[in-house]
Amino acid sequence: MTTPRSTPSERFDRNVQRRSAQVLKQRVLEQQREEFEKALAWAAEQDAIERAAALIVSARRRYLLGYGKSLAFASMLATDLSAGLSGVHLVGDGSLRALDVLSDIRQGDLLIAVSMSRYRRETVDVASAYVRRGGELVLVTDADDGPLAGVASTSIVIGTESASYANSPTSVVLALHLLATLTIASSKGAGRRLHQRDELAAELGLYAETNDQD
Repeated sequence: MTTPRSTPSERFDRNVQRRSAQVLKQRVLEQQREEFEKALAWAAEQDAIERAAALIVSARRRYLLGYGKSLAFASMLATDLSAGLSGVHLVGDGSLRALDVLSDIRQGDLLIAVSMSRYRRETVDVASAYVRRGGELVLVTDADDGPLAGVASTSIVIGTESASYANSPTSVVLALHLLATLTIASSKGAGRRLHQRDELAAELGLYAETNDQD
């Protein structure tokens, strides 16, 4: 699955400009329905997500990388993985710098990079340097010929076509949800960790209480 590389302004001129809200809404909904069906079919036929999950489970330390909009995807995956796995770190969120990761690559470490069109240079440069220094890379991207495809151990290639000015997150979120689910399901200590986190969350009162009403 590949996605045409265009800028937001080009997609705005092509898809959005001079269209009524009702027409645009219908076009986006129809296109997203088609895109989601394609993503479901792709996920059912391909084993890239399973291969990536196996690498993540077996890793000693897992680093998540993404810049720009891809940072949101990387952050979501890091949050879901850390619920059932230890050693999950988000790079570039202010607490962990890419330089620190590159200067301390150890056997068993894994970098999961999210790199979507138009492919932020920081992601490409850091992930490329990580591989050059002996690290292993799992890539989540939207094109088979993207800038990091040639150096990744495993690539999850997701379509992001949209009738909007912005690339669609629908298929990306689906793939990352599947990846997190399969990873946690195959981790031996995930259940115990999840139960411990629930107990701690209750002890610390992290979440607002809700009252069920008839």
